[in-house]
Amino acid sequence: MNLFSLTLHEASEKLRNREISSQELTEAVFQRVAQTDGILRSYITLCRDPAIAQAKEADYRLKHGPAASPLLGIPIALKDNLLTRGLRTTCASRILDTFIPPYDATAVAKVRSAGAVITGKTNLDEFAMGSSGENSAFFSTRNPWHLERVPGGSSSGSAASVAADQCIAALGTDTGGSIRQPAAFCGIVGMKPTYGRVSRYGVIAFASSMDQVGPMTKNVRDTALLLEAISGHDPADSTSVKLPVPSYSKSLTGDIEGLRLGIPKEYFTAGLQPAVDQAVMIAIRQLENRGAIVEEISLPHTEYAVAVYYIIAPAEASSNLARYDGMRYGQRAAGRDLTETYMLTRAQGLGPEVKRRIMLGTYALSAGYYDAYYLKAQKVRTLIQRDFDAAFERCDAIITPTSPTTAFKISEKIQNPLQMYLSDICTISINLAGVPAISVPCGLDRERLPIGMQVIGKHFDEATILRVAYAYEQETEWHRKKPALSEA
Repeated sequence: MNLFSLTLHEASEKLRNREISSQELTEAVFQRVAQTDGILRSYITLCRDPAIAQAKEADYRLKHGPAASPLLGIPIALKDNLLTRGLRTTCASRILDTFIPPYDATAVAKVRSAGAVITGKTNLDEFAMGSSGENSAFFSTRNPWHLERVPGGSSSGSAASVAADQCIAALGTDTGGSIRQPAAFCGIVGMKPTYGRVSRYGVIAFASSMDQVGPMTKNVRDTALLLEAISGHDPADSTSVKLPVPSYSKSLTGDIEGLRLGIPKEYFTAGLQPAVDQAVMIAIRQLENRGAIVEEISLPHTEYAVAVYYIIAPAEASSNLARYDGMRYGQRAAGRDLTETYMLTRAQGLGPEVKRRIMLGTYALSAGYYDAYYLKAQKVRTLIQRDFDAAFERCDAIITPTSPTTAFKISEKIQNPLQMYLSDICTISINLAGVPAISVPCGLDRERLPIGMQVIGKHFDEATILRVAYAYEQETEWHRKKPALSEA
């Protein structure tokens, strides 16, 4: 077996048993990156020398002390919108091309303290604004399952690197589906925790009321282990919730007897690719065969979710991105005066999709339109949240497709923003409501492109959806399937 193909818990077990060393594992991962990243372009920045040094330190800790964390010695990739002290962090934008943060994001600090080996920073849609991975200012990442297909976005590099065994696991961020949709497109597991479960401190902000850090891994057990490591209250983040962190790995019993699973009719309508519909329905029947109770439910305000999201998220982005003015940090264009410097810096430093969303958000917040758009969107957001509250009075979890289609062709939607935005139709409501959700592989279409099933849970009940996802994994082999690139 190639060491780079190990899952997180497999690698952790072998490290603890001294069957392999972290240095061997890390060198195997970088060898894999050298073989494949010229094609995939998953990474913006690689950290080979620091990673080898971290691996050697992990080996020392493994030899001379207890392995306190399953992450000790594990090569992990980080989405490049997570601040990393002393390591270039670009958010895939020209305006931050040379930015080196003075501190770590809390989630990064937690995986470092757990002994993880940081392999590098992965590509994304600029400022996490995109659904395909094509909006990076540097280059587009390709899907390891089909090189002419997108990997999804915005956590494109993290998804592709996990699927192609260029790391053992990765961290992404999810604002409207940016972990789950690329996880579905690349045939891996990706989870958006409850808003407030994982600290947002040190995450380069897009839409602050929805951004959340989460794990991207090769199976559900790995997701549980990584989620345990990054979760918990953080005084530096005022939206972080002071609740104990369960042992998520202990919830993976495989027993879902008597659990009530809701199937929202609004997610199984026109526009859903037949192969996706069929795969998810088969998965639901398999869950039913394991003892789950399945019933149809309604989330009636789902049809408004995309419109609501694309008012609220750009509005928050227009405010958050005002800081990139060339004055304090980041790139600066030379202007004749202050106003021209601002204009040139932002014109040259920001890409078209980022500019589009800033303009949309500024418009929605402007005098005369605030009540008509932003305020109304927030009211509808409350209705969407109430839909989930009502549904969870009847059921323990909700099952939907992760994406209405499998991975689409590169450039297929880049000139049609509306079609691109609709690709997140199955995931956006979850961010608006702030509830947790996980995507797990549940099939392949005729072109051998992965299909994802989404399991949605109650606020701070990540344990239940991990339990459901794990039970499904025990019934299938989809999470073990590898892209053709794995044979390269």
